[in-house]
Amino acid sequence: MGGAANLARMAQKDPYSLLGVSKNAGDAEIKRAFRKKARQYHPDRNPDDPQAEARFKEVQEAYDTIGTAKERNEFEQQQRMSSMYGGGGRSSFGGGGGMDDMLKQMFGGGGMGGGRQRQQRQQRQQPRRQQKGADIKVSLDMTVEQAEQGGRFPFTFKRLKPNQAGTMEATSVTLSTTIKPGVKHGTVNRLRAQGHDHPEGEPGDVLLTVRIQFGDGRYWDQATLVQEVLTPYTTLMLGGKVKVKLPSGKSIMLAVAPESHVGDRRKVPGAGYDGGDLELEFVLPEAEDLSKAQIKALKALRDKGL
Repeated sequence: MGGAANLARMAQKDPYSLLGVSKNAGDAEIKRAFRKKARQYHPDRNPDDPQAEARFKEVQEAYDTIGTAKERNEFEQQQRMSSMYGGGGRSSFGGGGGMDDMLKQMFGGGGMGGGRQRQQRQQRQQPRRQQKGADIKVSLDMTVEQAEQGGRFPFTFKRLKPNQAGTMEATSVTLSTTIKPGVKHGTVNRLRAQGHDHPEGEPGDVLLTVRIQFGDGRYWDQATLVQEVLTPYTTLMLGGKVKVKLPSGKSIMLAVAPESHVGDRRKVPGAGYDGGDLELEFVLPEAEDLSKAQIKALKALRDKGL
């Protein structure tokens, strides 16, 4: 599936919430969450349960919508465009009941028709100020290697421009921008006059946010790089050590204190991106197929109240 039809179906839903991941999640984390949800609601595990089947389809559509960096960027742009159109999702507009409201939201002006007359009266009473189209927020996803090396990168987004009929229409635009070597995650580059056009003023700007994707269970929490560490429940409760491969490729043995919890973090100074800190977060490994011995051990733990 995927594509425009998928975006339309997800327009009124939050695929991130459906999969149980944050909006900063990378490909690997989203794929792992999808597999977990898919197993939970798979029709083979829930025979004669239409609610589970419907949920399974929703999870599948959510993954098709945000499973890759490109798909996430397209979905986020679609969401921003839909909010500007008041949820209508149209690609152009040239009239209708919501025209004034849409133009006010997008261009900060008085709209058209009666709104334009009011605007003209206001302009006679105060100095004229140059009007400007709305800014466009775009994400540029790149690998660690690309971020370290820098270079020139293309990106595509939707921009409102006037067409021959004099109405504003959403047009796909591809630009390229230069990224300096060693760019920081979350860096915002402003590309002036590349945003939405204004019918009576200058275009807005493009605000391009750099997002560095690590994959392999690593994600960003604001400006902090976090790496998930698969830790057995017994190690969390009894203490011990787990082997961790850092982003540099180096492996360490991480000490786990007794009675640790899922979600606890340990900081490794200087082990993150570009010499920044790395936080290691304990997560439980997903059990695929349990052996008879493991099932027996789990039942014994359950009988003991664990």
